[in-house]
Amino acid sequence: MRLKTLWLGAVVVLMAPAFTMITYGQEDTADEHQLQRSAVYNPYPPGILPPNLNSELARVEAEIDFIEARALARWKALTPPTLTNQPPILANTGTEAIETLGELMNYDKNISPKKNAACSSCHMPYVAFGGPIPSVNLTMIAYPGTEHFRAGKRTPQRYTYSPFFPVLQYNQTQGAFFGGNFWDSRATGYKIRNPDAEQAQGPPVDTQEMGNPDTACIVYKLSKAKYRRLFEEVWGKDSLNIKFPPDTERICATPAGAAVFGSDTTPVNLSPEDRTRSNNAYDHWGQSIDAYEQSVQVSAFTSKFDAWLHDPTKYPLTADEKAGYDLFRGKGNCNSCHLDGRSTAPTPPPPEGTAPNGEDTGAIANTEPLFTCFGSSNLGLPLNPRDAFFYQTKPDPYGFTPNPIGFAYRDLGLGEFLRSGYGTWASPNQSWRQYAPQEDGLMQVSSARNVAMVPSQCTGGTDAPGPYFQKEFFHNGYIKSLKQLVHFYNTRDVYPFDVTSGHCPAGTTEKVDCWPKPEVPATKDMTIGKLDLTDHEEDQIVAFLMTLTDGYTTPYPNGDTYAGACMTGGSAKTQGNESLIPTPPLPACSPEVCGLSPLPLSPVP
Repeated sequence: MRLKTLWLGAVVVLMAPAFTMITYGQEDTADEHQLQRSAVYNPYPPGILPPNLNSELARVEAEIDFIEARALARWKALTPPTLTNQPPILANTGTEAIETLGELMNYDKNISPKKNAACSSCHMPYVAFGGPIPSVNLTMIAYPGTEHFRAGKRTPQRYTYSPFFPVLQYNQTQGAFFGGNFWDSRATGYKIRNPDAEQAQGPPVDTQEMGNPDTACIVYKLSKAKYRRLFEEVWGKDSLNIKFPPDTERICATPAGAAVFGSDTTPVNLSPEDRTRSNNAYDHWGQSIDAYEQSVQVSAFTSKFDAWLHDPTKYPLTADEKAGYDLFRGKGNCNSCHLDGRSTAPTPPPPEGTAPNGEDTGAIANTEPLFTCFGSSNLGLPLNPRDAFFYQTKPDPYGFTPNPIGFAYRDLGLGEFLRSGYGTWASPNQSWRQYAPQEDGLMQVSSARNVAMVPSQCTGGTDAPGPYFQKEFFHNGYIKSLKQLVHFYNTRDVYPFDVTSGHCPAGTTEKVDCWPKPEVPATKDMTIGKLDLTDHEEDQIVAFLMTLTDGYTTPYPNGDTYAGACMTGGSAKTQGNESLIPTPPLPACSPEVCGLSPLPLSPVP
């Protein structure tokens, strides 16, 4: 496998970690400004950060600038809406106005303290608003934020169709949670009743991502934005009329988590009235981005599958695509979670069952199926030692230590959130906490739509030999191709080994005939793992998944903006295996994670 660009030409700054804490008096000194510009946080052993990281971050920044310029031009050509009616309506162009506002926000790098990270830095359109850097997807898994090189702990989820997830709710009849946004469903939508809008409020103040120390910083930067007039057209002419104190610029240029802030989460000193106005404006930030993500610019319903639903005669599926679809809702059992609006008809092997796989003669029940149940599942993935989060155990130049417990961390997903646990948000509903043990390790069932979207020049899709775009799948990026993804579902319990990743026995190949043990075993989903699919049937399911990619009936907006390279060579079965590293001996799960009440169902190894 080779990357069709020269990594050796990349200018990479990988310094030893700086430990000088930045403190502020009335004025910043020249030395402090220089430290902010030059210090790089690098607690990582060799090989965790990709060698072309700086050049790839610069590429994505340039792509963002290009798309932002397109959006600005579209806004300037837009006839302003007319405010009329009771209740008030922005007539004629109101829909386009709020969607364009959200788009401009999404591509605004100035929102981050270092003016180098937008929401889209981890979510670009040519990969369905997922992770845009192939080498990051192979190596560090989580993406760097404004402060280089802090990084998060999970893969970036795709934006597409996320606005259709409902407010998080525990269904007592089903005994399960449904709804929310993020892998752990922590954006519940409890207050503004919109999980996607609440999700958009997270990254701008996440210490590992855009890193603002106060939500008021985003509102302050909106008041300085090129598109302030559009914000005020949509949300009211006084919506950003806030008296910010003189030190706001300095505070908002400092990444969240800096020791100078202590435990203060509102360091911008606003009056009660202005804090309320700022909070309202920040809700409008989330609502505007949701409007963009819910628009046809993002969630388009323009896939080949959508065309086939509309007119199967005009837009027929190929034989392999149709066979893959039948397997998807039959023998593969995919449709039990990734609902397509049809029945699930799994056929057990003879003699128990003899009906054709996935046969469903009923009428289509949903002409815009989302391919998700809105629930969560623990697929039994192993701990991925490449995740950058495990290595951030030392303080950065601002005195912030992202993950003091290192490899004693275990990702309990939804269960972690229900306990208001380590590195997640506080739960807004204390009655949910009792259910945490049964939800440990569960991650959101994302829509299967656009799982295969890649830049058009990567004609081989997601899988080797390509030319392909290297993606990463599931919350910890352990799976590197769609072939591996289907093979994991199919054979997880056929080739289980009591080892961690990187330690498969001699004579076996990891991800082919060796699956390391789950990170969180007690709640593992047992509806998958031994599906008895043949190698060809796995390929047919992959072929069907590719029909879920938007842009078939009309071009996908901004899908033409990838300026990077595609990869070639290798096999989809072992794709990315050259980047496997041995998991180090793992300490016991930290009490900060596994010691919170109620305790996990069984000890987490």
